[in-house]
Order: sequence, then structure tokens, then C-alpha cells
Amino acid sequence: MADVKWKMKGQYIKNCNCIATCPCDTTGFPYPEKGCTGMAGMYIKEGSFGKVKLDGLSWVVTYSWPGALHEGNGQIQPFIAKKASEEQRNALLTVLSGKAGNAWFEVLASVVTKVHEPQFLPITWKFDKKGRKAQVTVPGFLETESSPLRIPATEDAQLVIVRMPNGMEYKEFYVAETKVLRGTGALKFDFTKTHSSLADVEHTHKGLQA
Repeated sequence: MADVKWKMKGQYIKNCNCIATCPCDTTGFPYPEKGCTGMAGMYIKEGSFGKVKLDGLSWVVTYSWPGALHEGNGQIQPFIAKKASEEQRNALLTVLSGKAGNAWFEVLASVVTKVHEPQFLPITWKFDKKGRKAQVTVPGFLETESSPLRIPATEDAQLVIVRMPNGMEYKEFYVAETKVLRGTGALKFDFTKTHSSLADVEHTHKGLQA
């Protein structure tokens, strides 16, 4: 499937158990926990996989690694919006599997040893990057909410933007923190006041474009 041309352009969120700015993105090692657990997902404003349109669809994965990502042995569970057709579901699962190109998805696939049964369910998606607010729910499996970082001395909202010009996942993200990060499916977790990345991205079969 690596010869299929595809694109996903839209809103992206990653919430995990690390401290703000996510040390996995900088030093490559989780902190303060030994491993990395959480969720990532995307709302596709414009997208296609060959001739299959992906506009307006959402996908989410919950994940857990016992140590740093590059050390492997990760587990994931994919979720695709219930409204997606069978063709659209297959297209998105193929992209997420790393079998359709793109360095980010290929790397992730190489460090995952177990993929739990994909689920096709309604995905609630609320996203305000500028306001550093977001909410994603998959009924029965995932609930997460992001809010702005706060300056301890004043309780004012803190604006932190991280730029990664050579990034594979995103080139820039707004930093927020989780009010809720709870997994209740195959992967179970429950965190609060941990890291949240909010970004606008464009991924294609050739890799991250923006």
C-alpha cells in the first residue's frame, strides 16, 4: 500500500502522562513516569487515501509503552469515527499501521508489539488551539480534556509554543495540560495535570508537510 498517495490535514492532539512540553519530544525519555501512556488523535479537515475521501473524519489511538518509545513493546488501540464507511475505515487503519508510508507512522508501527481490536464509535471532538482547550471522548473507552497552563503566582493562562522544524509528528504545538486523561478500554489509565499538545498538521505518504 506504500504506493498509494494520501493526505490528512487538520487538527491534532496528543495527551500523555508526562510533564508539560513532553520530554519524549525533546530528550526522548518519559518523565516523571518510566513509561509513556495516553492518547493521540486527529480531526481531518481535508483528506484522501487514493480516491477515498477522508474529509470530516476523526481517528484516535490510546497507547502505552513500558519505557521510552524507541525501546519498543508498545500497545495501542485504534478508534475510527462510526460514520466512516468501510473503505474509509480501511484507509485510516492502513495509514495508522505504517504500511502506507510516512516516517512518523512507520516509526510508531516499528515500536508497537500489540494492537488491540479497532473500534468504530462516535468520537466527540472539540478543539481550540489558540485557547489551549480541547475535549475528546470515545464512549466507553476514552475521555480527555485539555486546558491552558497556569502561571502559579497569578493563575493567569500561560502561552507556551514549541517549534520542532525537523519534527516527524508536528512542526509546532501549543502546550496545554490535561484536566482529564482517562482510558477505560483495553488500555486503562487515569491522569490529570499532565501534558497536552495541540497542533495543526498535514501528513502525507511522503511524511509531515506542515
